[in-house]
Amino acid sequence: MTQRPASSAASAFTRCMPLDKLESSQGLKRVLGPGSLVALGVGATIGAGLFSLTGIAAAENAGPAVVISFLIAAIACGFAGLCYSELASMIPIAGSAYTYAYVTLGELMAWIIGWDLVLEYAVGAATVAVSWSRYAVSLLDSWGLVLPPRLTASPFETVHLADGSTVSGLMNLPATFIICLVSWILIRGISQSAQVNAVIVTIKLLVIAAFIGFGISYINPSNYHPFIPPNDGTFGHYGWSGIMRAAGTIFFAYVGFDAVSTTAQETKNPARDMPIGILGSLLVCSIAYIVFSFVMTGLVNYKDMLGDAAPVATAINRTPYQWLQLAVKIGIICGFTSVLMGLLLGQSRVFFAMARDGLLPSMFSKTHPRYQTPWLSNVFFMVLTCLLSAFLPISELGHMTSIGTLLAFVLVCAGVMVLRRKSPDAPRAFKVPGGDIIPILGIVCCGSVMISLDTLTWVRLVVWLAIGMVIYLCYGRYRSRLART
Repeated sequence: MTQRPASSAASAFTRCMPLDKLESSQGLKRVLGPGSLVALGVGATIGAGLFSLTGIAAAENAGPAVVISFLIAAIACGFAGLCYSELASMIPIAGSAYTYAYVTLGELMAWIIGWDLVLEYAVGAATVAVSWSRYAVSLLDSWGLVLPPRLTASPFETVHLADGSTVSGLMNLPATFIICLVSWILIRGISQSAQVNAVIVTIKLLVIAAFIGFGISYINPSNYHPFIPPNDGTFGHYGWSGIMRAAGTIFFAYVGFDAVSTTAQETKNPARDMPIGILGSLLVCSIAYIVFSFVMTGLVNYKDMLGDAAPVATAINRTPYQWLQLAVKIGIICGFTSVLMGLLLGQSRVFFAMARDGLLPSMFSKTHPRYQTPWLSNVFFMVLTCLLSAFLPISELGHMTSIGTLLAFVLVCAGVMVLRRKSPDAPRAFKVPGGDIIPILGIVCCGSVMISLDTLTWVRLVVWLAIGMVIYLCYGRYRSRLART
């Protein structure tokens, strides 16, 4: 693979990073095995998409047919996951889709996907933190510890006070607390983070199994009728358009396996272990999502979930198991913590890779002298996600994250086809079967779900990418490693 000259704007945009330059990057410790990668993927995946956004998508878009929405999202993610696995086995370097795009599609597309991943991970982490806050407040209330209501909601949310009056929230303080705690754990080191993640993922899976096992006996069959509520005349409000809109909303739920690919440079044998981690975590999570959402919509009528950021707590209250209600809340809080860990971990590694390549200030590529982690990136996104989670409501955050995830998947699928033509003889420890069929299906499926998202979400994406283009044209285009060589 040869580098094109950077003498014109066109060549600057299309120049690709040679593999040998990527492989020279150092600074991160290779300590993760396949088990840790699957645990990371499950930990980063099962969270707000299951415990919170499921209720929102069911109430606003799909009704009980949110089960079909999860299946559609799982199929689309399966195509993307296979493409991720092929590229991760070929390019075992930190950076995920950003790095893959740099090698296959050129510097401009790499910048676009890297900037898009900022939206995906940072806003995704803020979404999870808001849900964590809701469940933590619910748990503390059950213990008689009541936090000031205005300090648990964003300024755009209405708070009901004890005297019956309603006011706007000030900021979501519990959400900022958990982001700071997780960021500190990540700065301490990848080995310690993996150990903490493994424990809380185990707790989370036990909670899901308990919810399904005990809740299935209390399903009210009438809650499934109609299974696909008729469309009310507005695109995305029930019917099949609502199912597709819900699939776009909950697509955020599958961002976890993307986080696995960001740790390639910290994996012992990435060529073998990355496909196992990506596809294994995707399979486990897809099954859990479909079964879990079926039980939850059977316990609680979808209309009762409208505006409920903690629908699982509502569903478990429909059963007589008092101990399970407490266990579920504790397990969900632990689970959200692991999701935050995966998202903030992935984000810091993407920024590390972009700074390493010169597209961002070099300070973000510096590792801690003792912990060997990109700690400045962790601190930067700790501040950013704290601001987002403190001052924005969960429904807006969820939509913003989904479109960022979908765009990343589309570009990864395209990257597989491009790299097969540019470097057909390059070694591939894992290769997607069927030629270009699966990458094309991944592009079509993810693109279809993107189209189903609302106009305001698209406007936010365009504005975000426009801001990124200004930064690239004024800084990254001239400061990148390829520009300097």
